[in-house]
Amino acid sequence: MITRSTITLSNTPVLETERLFLRAPQPGDFEPCAAFLTSDRARFVGGPCDRNQSWRAMGHMTGHWVHRGFGMFIFHAKGDETPLGMAGPWFPEGWPEHEIAWSIWLPAAEGKGLAFEAATAARAYAWNSLGWNSAVSYIDPNNARSIRLAERMGAMRAANPVSEGGSLVYRHPVPEARQ
Repeated sequence: MITRSTITLSNTPVLETERLFLRAPQPGDFEPCAAFLTSDRARFVGGPCDRNQSWRAMGHMTGHWVHRGFGMFIFHAKGDETPLGMAGPWFPEGWPEHEIAWSIWLPAAEGKGLAFEAATAARAYAWNSLGWNSAVSYIDPNNARSIRLAERMGAMRAANPVSEGGSLVYRHPVPEARQ
């Protein structure tokens, strides 16, 4: 019998870092994601939104894996499967460029370098497994923490610094082997 806890996306990678596992979305991720998206903490990623919009956002994340073959990884600490946030390669329909994106869902997970660790692993996956030759991060101009994270990752503010949606564009450094 298939139960809710056994439903998974097949053929999706699991990444491992020093402190984290990164995996595709699972059914139990909705509540932590919705708690984030319905809070003021989501103001830099289009929120806050209601639970219906949160459900659609989770479906967007899950469907991205099906339609693109890659997407947001949900990350959790080793030894604790509580979802802490998401990070990953992102390229929805209509997006101008491939993106590396991230967010921390739980306030207790902020300020510990976890988003940096997850986003760095996701970017390496985009370079090494997906064969990307470029990537940007679109960041709300008021999101100082994400700006610092992008800069810590070596991303530079693009010459055309604002996207169509008003976000700043940070261009990630391309690995030397791809230049």
